[in-house]
Amino acid sequence: MQKDNAENKKLIRKALASTMRECRGDKSLFKFSSENDIPLSVVSQAERGLKDPQLTTIFKLAEAYSLSPEAFIQKIASLLPSNFSMIDK
Repeated sequence: MQKDNAENKKLIRKALASTMRECRGDKSLFKFSSENDIPLSVVSQAERGLKDPQLTTIFKLAEAYSLSPEAFIQKIASLLPSNFSMIDK
């Protein structure tokens, strides 16, 4: 079960990374992070799928992309498999 959880987390990080890159567009990482007061390391690591940011950072990212937190999460969730679940049922 623990291995599946690690794989699920990896899928979420990958979906987050893809969504962030798409939403950022052509703006450089440095410019995006400095304009939105989000540490460059946080944006960089999240966009490479290495770490998942805190919930407060998710809210800040959504605002930086001119999205509601719900819309941002929905964009991420739309990239996950249709049968995705974090809970083993």
